[in-house]
Amino acid sequence: MILFCLCIFSYNRRIVILIGGNDVRDRAPLFAKLTEHHRSKALSFHVPGHKFGRGLKQEEEVYTYYHHIMSIDGTEIAGFDDLHHPEGVIQEAQELAAECFGAEQTWFLVGGSTAGNLAMIQALCDRDDILIVQRNVHKSVIHGLMLAGARAVFISPKVDQESGIAAGVRPQDVEEALKKYPDAKGVLLTNPNYYGMGIDLERIAAIAHQYDKPLLVDEAHGAHYGFHVRLPQSALACGADLVVQSTHKMLSAMTMSAMLHVQGNRIDRGAVHKYLAMLQSSSPSYPLMASLDLARYELDTDGHRLIEQGLAVVEHFHSLMEHLPEYRILIHQEQQSAYTSLDPFKVTIMDSTGTLSGPRLAHELEVRGCYPELSDAKHVLLLFTLHSTRGDAERVYEMLIEISNYYQLAKQETSSAISNINELPPFLPLSDPISLDTRLYRQVSQTQMPLVRSLAIMDAIGECSAEMVIPYPPGIPILYPGEQITAYTADLMMKLIANGIKFQGSDIGAHSIINVFTGGN
Repeated sequence: MILFCLCIFSYNRRIVILIGGNDVRDRAPLFAKLTEHHRSKALSFHVPGHKFGRGLKQEEEVYTYYHHIMSIDGTEIAGFDDLHHPEGVIQEAQELAAECFGAEQTWFLVGGSTAGNLAMIQALCDRDDILIVQRNVHKSVIHGLMLAGARAVFISPKVDQESGIAAGVRPQDVEEALKKYPDAKGVLLTNPNYYGMGIDLERIAAIAHQYDKPLLVDEAHGAHYGFHVRLPQSALACGADLVVQSTHKMLSAMTMSAMLHVQGNRIDRGAVHKYLAMLQSSSPSYPLMASLDLARYELDTDGHRLIEQGLAVVEHFHSLMEHLPEYRILIHQEQQSAYTSLDPFKVTIMDSTGTLSGPRLAHELEVRGCYPELSDAKHVLLLFTLHSTRGDAERVYEMLIEISNYYQLAKQETSSAISNINELPPFLPLSDPISLDTRLYRQVSQTQMPLVRSLAIMDAIGECSAEMVIPYPPGIPILYPGEQITAYTADLMMKLIANGIKFQGSDIGAHSIINVFTGGN
């Protein structure tokens, strides 16, 4: 992602456009200000200490990379504006982003969508408030509820019958939750999920607004949505009130850079701004913010062509894979009900003979020089973007041929059995409110407290979990503190461990043990 900034910086023709095109969208004002300052050779008697990239000159290879990106790594000096009180180039860049993505107001984020999820929840919920949340959310949503001391009513997602992957929630389940909990502060959903599966967000937004509740959407994987007829509509276009997007995931911004968008009058924008100032650094990275400016610029000025180009690469890969029936690719079936759309840039593959697990297939790709986005028990997710090439598609295809030949997959019998990493225990469609007060977590973390003990997973059936169990990827909790460990859940954890899946913030995977509360609930 650093090289993206440098590529634009190195072309004089483009820098002229960035500084002053006829169309206001042909500008990247923040990036232009940073490069203008660099060319001025102004003296730096301020932070950061590397003085616009003078450091590490003695390390030639390091300096080659370090110098260029650090040459625009500044701080809040005159003209550079302030992320937490924007009035100049950052404000202009954010306004251009809002126009581009269809928002009324946009905030740049330097802490990823995680910062956006945390701020959304803090701005909406006080202690003991209820928020309706789909169960398979990113852990940052749970952390936001913990920080707010709020309660979650979880809606269980539907499971895709072809792949067994937990997809999204149904509109009728959202409405049932709103009827049962009329005091809920709002609804927070993920769309699309990690695998690109989407839900009927427009209908859900209409239902939420019918009950006068805001719809918050974690659209981390959908920043490119709405910019091409072959892509799903964006959450904002569907009517969502507050939307966070990881601009770095599918577009050209640098890792950790994201945006938070708002529209309508159901959200207290002042509260959002306040919590963003609390949750983000007071010294935000200017290269990160500039990369957001540039990603918007690229999408505004060349997005349609790049999306067409990227989609053509995906189509090319699909056509190649038709020659390898030993692999199965997830295809959206219109008649199935677990999800309503599938991001074409997310290509989920599996060994249809059952010979290779997802982690094993991913490993075989990695040793050949291809690094997938994720693997689960059976699947590998290949993430294509606007900047993938036909050469990329052909190389991974050749690797899959090598793997098939090595394991003689073409000679094996294919299986239609469904298996699933993201399968969730058989929860009720709608949970009771679950407290995620941080006071509970502080008690759990104090190991000297007699409240908690450790048990082997299979011995913990019937006990109440004292920790959050998060297999990663994709970072979806399957157990929350206070929830009972069922035989199904214990078996699922053991299966994940056997398949090499890691657990975040837990020793479960290493030792097959889990912390439980003493004396049941």
